Amino acid sequence: MNVPAWLLRHRISVEPYAGDSAYGPRYGPPVEDVPALVAFRIRVVRDREGREVTSTATIYAGPDLAAQCPPESRITLPDGRTTRVIAVAAHTAPGLPVPESTEVSCE
Repeated sequence: MNVPAWLLRHRISVEPYAGDSAYGPRYGPPVEDVPALVAFRIRVVRDREGREVTSTATIYAGPDLAAQCPPESRITLPDGRTTRVIAVAAHTAPGLPVPESTEVSCE
């Protein structure tokens, strides 16, 4: 069971991180119009290297977003701001009647 579609009121755009080049980070083709719920709140999270960083937005979406959105990806939020993914957490509960979702912490 996935998170109900009626909860995902916002639309975001995701440019998946594809690695670094001599000119900076590279991104894959953008995935447009991704349904999500965006919470603009400030909190401290750990990045993939274990450092504590400040997150200003948390995105909740369906479980398929985890594969499309690795850390360092670029996301365009509903307000037009472009941000970087700090951490991605897939919430699954096999066998339990709770919705599966993805939580993305952004700069």
